[in-house]
Amino acid sequence: MAWNEPGGGGNRDPWGEKGGGDQGPPDLDEVVRKVQERLGSLFGGKGSGSGGGRSGGGGQLGGRLVGILVGIVVVIWLATGIYIIGPAERGVELRFGAYSDTTAPGPHWHIPFPVETVVKVNVDEVSTFTHKASMLTQDENIVELELTVQSRIQDAADYLFQDQDPNKTLRDATETVVRTTIGASKLDFILTEGRGAIATQIQNRVQDLMNEYKTGLLVTTVNMQPARPPEQVKDAFDDAIKAREDKERIENTAEAYANEILPQARGEAARAVADAKAYRDRVIAEAEGQTSRFLAVLTEYQRAPQVTRERLYLETMQEVLQSSSTVVLDMPEGNSVMYLPIDQILRHSRGAAAGDANTNNRSSSRTSSDTSNDGASSSIRTVSRERSARR
Repeated sequence: MAWNEPGGGGNRDPWGEKGGGDQGPPDLDEVVRKVQERLGSLFGGKGSGSGGGRSGGGGQLGGRLVGILVGIVVVIWLATGIYIIGPAERGVELRFGAYSDTTAPGPHWHIPFPVETVVKVNVDEVSTFTHKASMLTQDENIVELELTVQSRIQDAADYLFQDQDPNKTLRDATETVVRTTIGASKLDFILTEGRGAIATQIQNRVQDLMNEYKTGLLVTTVNMQPARPPEQVKDAFDDAIKAREDKERIENTAEAYANEILPQARGEAARAVADAKAYRDRVIAEAEGQTSRFLAVLTEYQRAPQVTRERLYLETMQEVLQSSSTVVLDMPEGNSVMYLPIDQILRHSRGAAAGDANTNNRSSSRTSSDTSNDGASSSIRTVSRERSARR
């Protein structure tokens, strides 16, 4: 039966009151009182008593309940200040919108909103952009250049607050530095061995500008593609590059040949110097030996001049005549000179003994030689005696 139907149940309203004839809205104070009584019964309060006692107990219970609710809300609000920073992130704390602190990876706590807020910044993310342009070199040539710049966030606070658009600043600084660097370099240097040096120079200069502007960015890599001339003159530049490569190849070949020849030449020069030194030492030694012999002969000559002269004469004549087959005898009387054909005699004796055995030939040859040598020695002694007698 509905609560507002006539009858026994129709005198009861939804708030549990026995109704009279009044069908107006329920009293809010009564509703609050009933709620307080029910909560008081739940928390151990008394739900009966006089009207004044129920009113005082309900006021205390309401104040306690409000405090509990407020405490729970405060705890939940404080718990919202807990946050965790990932390994690749940095946390920037803002207090009423102003920079307060930068936090490292790990769990942290800050005063919850609206007092403080946290902005998480990924500092390990690498940003890449490509710059391509045609530029004028120092020697007034046009070159097309393309390079790739990679960067990441180094300082999260500077990245957020010191520059309005750090990435745009990086692009503008890169273009400025590239034009300045290429404008101060010659085309040959850019096209050949200068690519690595130019890329390093551009990276250092761009990083200096980023530090000066406090963008919080770190330029990690600058990769420069091989520079190329404009399409209109590409063929001429290709010919020039080919000629330069041929020149380098020929120079390398010549250097290799020089490295091969020079050690040989140095070795031959060292050997010639060593031979010259050896010849010098040998000549000096021979000269010193001859000098020593001459001084020794001089000493003996000073002691016995006659004997020394005769000895020197005999040694000289023996040295001269030992290789000669002609003997000339100086007779003591008369002006005639006897010629003794020793060479013919020796040849005749050798021809006569040709039919003998080899042993006999060798023995007869030694005999003839000894005879001729004895004859020559006796003749030399005879001549020396005759000359001594004449003196």
